[in-house]
Amino acid sequence: MPRRPKTRYSRAVTRASDALGTRMRVFVRVVASLAILGVSAMAMMAFRLFGDDFFPAYRDWSKAVEGALAAAASLSPVAVWDWAAVALALWAVVSLVRDARRHHLGRWVSGVLLVASVLAGTFVTGWGLNHYAPPLADELGLKVTQYSEDQLADAMAYYLDQAATRAPQVPRDANGHLARQDFQELARMAGSSYVGLADKYAIFAGSTVPVKELVLFGEPLLASGHTGMFFSPTGESTVPANVAIAEEPFTMCHEAAHRLGLARENEANFAAFLACTEGAASADVRFSYAGYYNAFCYCLNALWSVDSDRAQQIVTDAAVGEHGEGVRLVVADRNDTIDHYQAYKGEFQKVGRTVNDTYLKSFGNSTGIRSYGLVVDYLIAWHQRM
Repeated sequence: MPRRPKTRYSRAVTRASDALGTRMRVFVRVVASLAILGVSAMAMMAFRLFGDDFFPAYRDWSKAVEGALAAAASLSPVAVWDWAAVALALWAVVSLVRDARRHHLGRWVSGVLLVASVLAGTFVTGWGLNHYAPPLADELGLKVTQYSEDQLADAMAYYLDQAATRAPQVPRDANGHLARQDFQELARMAGSSYVGLADKYAIFAGSTVPVKELVLFGEPLLASGHTGMFFSPTGESTVPANVAIAEEPFTMCHEAAHRLGLARENEANFAAFLACTEGAASADVRFSYAGYYNAFCYCLNALWSVDSDRAQQIVTDAAVGEHGEGVRLVVADRNDTIDHYQAYKGEFQKVGRTVNDTYLKSFGNSTGIRSYGLVVDYLIAWHQRM
């Protein structure tokens, strides 16, 4: 029996039914998104008020989850989130065009909102709450207090000397500049750099998969003022290939520290210092030099901000001392690093830093992006303990 053609009435009913179904899907997506964001916000509030009650259980659970995600992501030779972000962006554009033609922008907005809320919820509940953990110093038995300018100067001189003794041993080109090393080799070493430390401090136990190279988002990340990123929904510690050579091993260890549940930036910096100088990779001069070089730079910046003449005098005196050649190489490496990142300065970097500052402050870190430099407190305490 032939199908009867649809009447005007039946077509109207179909359109009305489709419109109702679309509105219901939009409603469900919005409700689900708000529920996810609400749960995440309540979790942040609970951890901010009663954080000590959730640790170390939460960190152990988080490390297990991130370790499993990192292991799964390691099956891919490239950073999963790097390519997935591009795929999501393409999906957003294609679906926007499609829904705009069909006058269903509400469906597009609700879809984007749902994806964003799922990613945010996964980030917060799976890893972000580590921002409320007890201080790393407590785990290490390290007494971190207010330091004097003299203590800062002593620490700066010590870390400069340690870097200077290693500077001539690091691979360099014919002009004396640091030579770019194989990224994958360094990435494998950085991924397992906490193995030795884990024998002394349980907090450093966890995933040892290699750090990943950022191919698509590497340059945009550098342009935003960042040298690495830990993406918790995939458990991947990632670093751009074009990060400054003097900082590369240290930066890789910094991102690997985040995977171990160390969310605060100053603590991830100190963990990276320990990984480079005390961990499994410390026998490689590229890592030990990077650890002491970055420790010196952080202390130099801190002292320079209060007494630039004294900071300069320490470097000048060291340059004519026993390790003068190494000191001159350290200074040259610092200048090369500054020049390297000078090319990335611009308005986009200001935006990137503002976003990162807002993110850090949202987790109760009142110092925002300045928290990176607070590693100096840890470095001085470590020097005082020696």
